Amino acid sequence: MKALVFVIRLNSLYSIRIPFTWQSALTYPVLPPSAIIGMLANSIQRYKNDRHPLHYLELIEKELILARSRLIEPAVTKSYITSVITKWQDNYPGGKFTNALGREFAYSKMIQVLAVFNDESKIEDITESLHRAPLTCGDSESPVSIEGEILIKEISEVRENEVITEFPIPFHKEINIIEGDGRVYLMHERCLKNNDGFPLTSFMVPIREDNGLLRPSYLRLRVTNEKILEIKDTGKVIINKGF
Repeated sequence: MKALVFVIRLNSLYSIRIPFTWQSALTYPVLPPSAIIGMLANSIQRYKNDRHPLHYLELIEKELILARSRLIEPAVTKSYITSVITKWQDNYPGGKFTNALGREFAYSKMIQVLAVFNDESKIEDITESLHRAPLTCGDSESPVSIEGEILIKEISEVRENEVITEFPIPFHKEINIIEGDGRVYLMHERCLKNNDGFPLTSFMVPIREDNGLLRPSYLRLRVTNEKILEIKDTGKVIINKGF
């Protein structure tokens, strides 16, 4: 196993829509696992430009063990009212073609992304594509660029009674949080449909609100049977049970 670690610079406001918030269209402050998978798959497909996008999405999902992201700069969110087209044609004299839709956007200078792979041979292609292909996060309206180096890190599995992490954790009743700050979001861990459809998983994201700003934070946990991976010079992450 090897981990790909890099920082993205958000070049504009971004909106990574929480999937069940249509009328309000709220955004995640960080990239959920599915958005990371989509960004990696899109980058390699755009770079190679030789296969259908779903081919590379399946390739990434097959080799990916874990995907996480965290704020490394404060973020701010704000809602706007946009106009959306609801129909393209109507009978004369016609009716209303648009509707008002609330949409939330976020802004943060930089987010750290972590992706753990089984087959490290795939990492070279992904690294090359991240350097050369146009990148978007979450949707095509949110362009991003790589800040600094793309690092390939060693991984070790650790056994501890307590762990401190700055990355989102799977959140369930057996998780014992000792200290820290966080917000719970429902996220997709995968992009492709499985036997359960498109299940949403509860994650706690280590952030705290301070005068309207979302600041990066940490979580200190007491753990029992959770699988913990330590990424060299980066931090520790918890893998969801059964993942």
